[in-house]
Amino acid sequence: MSNAQTATLRDLHKSGDPLILPNVWDVASATIVAEAGYPALATASASISAMLGYSDHEGAPVEEMLDIAARIIRAVNVPVTVDAEAGYGLPPEELLQRLTAIGAAGFNYEETDHQTGAIRDIDTQASRITALRAANADLVINARIDLFLTGTPTVEEVAERGRRYLEAGADCIFPILAPSEEVIAELVKAIPGPINVTFLPGMDLHRLATLGVARVSFGPMTYLTALDALKSMATRIQSGQDPYGT
Repeated sequence: MSNAQTATLRDLHKSGDPLILPNVWDVASATIVAEAGYPALATASASISAMLGYSDHEGAPVEEMLDIAARIIRAVNVPVTVDAEAGYGLPPEELLQRLTAIGAAGFNYEETDHQTGAIRDIDTQASRITALRAANADLVINARIDLFLTGTPTVEEVAERGRRYLEAGADCIFPILAPSEEVIAELVKAIPGPINVTFLPGMDLHRLATLGVARVSFGPMTYLTALDALKSMATRIQSGQDPYGT
């Protein structure tokens, strides 16, 4: 990782001209997406943990997760932001040291405490983000807000967290699974910083750009789509059909 790559990643977060990230999970997928012309890559922890045979939500050992991320980073020439889940229980300084050592340009950081399954309170998470920023002034912090994973929060409840995390040092706010373009539009207005959204079925990239979104992720859907293609091919082979048919 170089300061130039972190600066490039940060500069790619532009309201109205979002950074599009079809999430990757290994060297092959990373190479495909990079060669398609995307200016940066993002890993997906759910995809990597599944590929390794573990459950999501920090079910995989941190060493194995970061090893895959390191292999991806070495294989491409664009900035890579790593899904670091909730930090794997590591102190902020150690987490940042490990991410810097593998060459990450940025990372996702979640609110959920995977030991308990509960979402951390806003003060605790803001303090953690402050400590992460103090440990490294360069890496791009994408602060995930998890409220939509467990319920139907108000826009203000989500926005309050987003504002606090920006004040604490986050570069981008990720209200994962924000459910509609209408809610996203309200969040963009209420949070004074770059917003990352999950691309859900029925959404439109042009419309999201118009709303002022700065980053769009696909999470594990890229991995699951690849598995669906393999499943379809395996089924055709088993039934005696043309395995290369469409």
